[in-house]
Amino acid sequence: MSDTRRRVKVYTLNEDRQWDDRGTGHVSSTFVERLKGISLLVRAESDGSLLLESKISPNTAYQKQQDTLIVWSEAENYDLALSFQEKAGCDEIWEKICQVQGKDPALEITQDPIDESEEERFEELPETSHLVELPACEPSHLEEIADLVTSVLSSPIRREKLALALMSDGYIKKLLALFQVCEDLDNREGLHHLYEIVRGVLFLNKAALFEVMFSDDCILDVVGCLEYDPALVQPKRYREFLTKTAKFKEVIPITDSELKQKIHQTYRVQYIQDIILPTPSVFEENFLSTLTSFIFFNKVEIVSMLQEDEKFLTEVFAQLTDEATEDSKRRELVNFFKEFCAFSQTLQPQNRDAFFKTLANLGILPALEIVMGMDDLQVRTAATDIFSYLVEFSPSMVREFVMQEPQQTDDDVLLINVVIKQMICDTDPELGGAVQLMGLLRTLIDPENMLAPTNKTEKTEFLSFFYKYCMHVLTAPLLANTAHDKNSKSEEEVQEGSTKIPTNPVCPDNFQTAQLLGLILELLTFCVEHHTYHIKTYIMNKDLLRRVLVLMNSKHTFLALCALRFMRRIIGLKDEYYNRYIIKGNLFEPVINALLDNGTRYNLLNSAIIELFEFIKVEDVKSLIAHIVDNFYKALESIEYVQTFKGLKGRYEQEKDRQSQRLNRYRRDARSLDEDEEMWFNDDEDDDEGEPVEKSRAEDDFSDTYGKYLEAKNKAGTANGTNGANNGKTAPIPPASPTSTPNNININNSTASSVKTTALPSTPVVKTAMVGLVDYPDDEDEDEEDEEEEQSPRKRPRLGS
Repeated sequence: MSDTRRRVKVYTLNEDRQWDDRGTGHVSSTFVERLKGISLLVRAESDGSLLLESKISPNTAYQKQQDTLIVWSEAENYDLALSFQEKAGCDEIWEKICQVQGKDPALEITQDPIDESEEERFEELPETSHLVELPACEPSHLEEIADLVTSVLSSPIRREKLALALMSDGYIKKLLALFQVCEDLDNREGLHHLYEIVRGVLFLNKAALFEVMFSDDCILDVVGCLEYDPALVQPKRYREFLTKTAKFKEVIPITDSELKQKIHQTYRVQYIQDIILPTPSVFEENFLSTLTSFIFFNKVEIVSMLQEDEKFLTEVFAQLTDEATEDSKRRELVNFFKEFCAFSQTLQPQNRDAFFKTLANLGILPALEIVMGMDDLQVRTAATDIFSYLVEFSPSMVREFVMQEPQQTDDDVLLINVVIKQMICDTDPELGGAVQLMGLLRTLIDPENMLAPTNKTEKTEFLSFFYKYCMHVLTAPLLANTAHDKNSKSEEEVQEGSTKIPTNPVCPDNFQTAQLLGLILELLTFCVEHHTYHIKTYIMNKDLLRRVLVLMNSKHTFLALCALRFMRRIIGLKDEYYNRYIIKGNLFEPVINALLDNGTRYNLLNSAIIELFEFIKVEDVKSLIAHIVDNFYKALESIEYVQTFKGLKGRYEQEKDRQSQRLNRYRRDARSLDEDEEMWFNDDEDDDEGEPVEKSRAEDDFSDTYGKYLEAKNKAGTANGTNGANNGKTAPIPPASPTSTPNNININNSTASSVKTTALPSTPVVKTAMVGLVDYPDDEDEDEEDEEEEQSPRKRPRLGS
């Protein structure tokens, strides 16, 4: 085996108190049926033979030494030790031992050292006195029995001896018979003593006692004793609940009587642990570890027995998917599967894998597809829980199933679309179900769990499927709630020279709708971070960012922040395709509207918007800086409580200076010319065609590096000039390109007074700009000289529209 963490040497202590090496192997902890408990198994490294098989006993004192050694005693004069190759493996096995014993793994020893005087005292007792002597099982001795049981709980040895005494001569059954007598006589004092006795016996933490107490003929009497808590004025009615209120429903008749008995027993013991027994104190929290293990192994056995009965499960699936099945019956079938899957979480990983593969082979996913689309809320909720177990177990299995569906069904009934629609239609005001489903969708579309080496194409294929068949369903509420007013004309109907402003989109004010849109935006933001190509294409084709930014007008600040976070993730990618899309659509306008509407309030929205611009400044995203300064600086220059916008302006000026100096150096650098070149230039100064040729060549080079951006800006400037010529009145921030995209929306919040009273003059178009091919090391010196010359006003090239 290649796993060195579990590689160990097994040692035993011989008669001479020396450690003997029994061999090297690999250790594991697993349930051994023969030993009826979790055991440590060590198989030899050489031939796989069993070197060690040791049940982890709840009362055995295990000790961890030197970070890689675990030592314990199996019996008298038989000490064992495991020496681990790595500390990590030792820690794993130590945690397992502590889990079984209900101990804190931080301890170095699992049991308290036995007081030497106590140990010597018990060793001095004759062999015939190895058991605790119990008083006669009579009503007059109940107080004495209760005191005895309570007194031994602090000593491991005395607990062990009392447990052995109780197992002999059927003492437990005699006590329970006495309970019936006391109850018939309404002997409250005796009943209170019996409560203390039964509670103490449970705290002895012995599986052998539990087998007797939780048998069919004893368990209800045990529950009855626990009804008479001395601290209560009136006894509880636990038995009435278990026998009359709680009903056992067989969705399909269970013919195996042992399985049926195990189900009843597990339910009742779980009820005792969760409902009847008080929350254990700090000193008692380890007393019931065996009770937890008892329930755990019962559940394992139930799942195994049901899983092996293929006829039973096949019948359940047949009725679940049968259209003729009544709604009430189907509800019970779905609830059965929910409990079945919950029980499966107790299985070991390899057994859990086999369990879910069995369900998959029987058709659990097609069945879920049917029941998740039903009107019954209880059925849908239970089906969602089952679906979550499947997604948690194997997202790849679910993805493989859904990718096969388009060949045989319509988009509307695809499993993922059914999940999305259930998320959208969640009736819970807090959208609890929608949040759960959104988490499942995120798991399914997360590329991090699509990296299985056995199927390298899974990521590409599934994402292509998702964006083709499912993304439009996910974004439908978002697009519907950010659409144009029905009476307004579409952007295509607005003529290029028209000054009419389109009607504002309707922004959702309903809190539940806003919450839903927030969840959708959270998922889309996740896509932006992890699905670079697919989501980029979708955003461009649907003009999705413009629609999302409509939500900046929402009265729900959390929704405006979700929209802003979506844009922030896009800008954070520093992708020039996204940047050009933002510039062309003038998509900073709603963000700046929101900033100015917020006024001087210092809140999360204010900080988030400023952080967005600070990121652009720090990362020096040149195209966005030029766009912001050219179009919005007049509206932002009054914000002085942060230096972000002045910093943007500074970056912008620096870039213009740099471009200008590169241009000048490219055209003429006197310091680099020798006399011959100078004479040659002097001779050719009168040539009318020389300079234009050189200039045109430089312009060609510049267009290669910055042409696309300037072309977009020139077009935007032309459009702004047209609008500015129509009237000289104060106007809101104009869009860079009113007809640039089919879904372009000019967003003017009715409360955005600060934007509406700020006139932004159209910016002159760049006249001449050329970029040098080489950046010389003396640039910085010349930058400083040019800054000094800036004191005299002169016309400079601008990066703007």
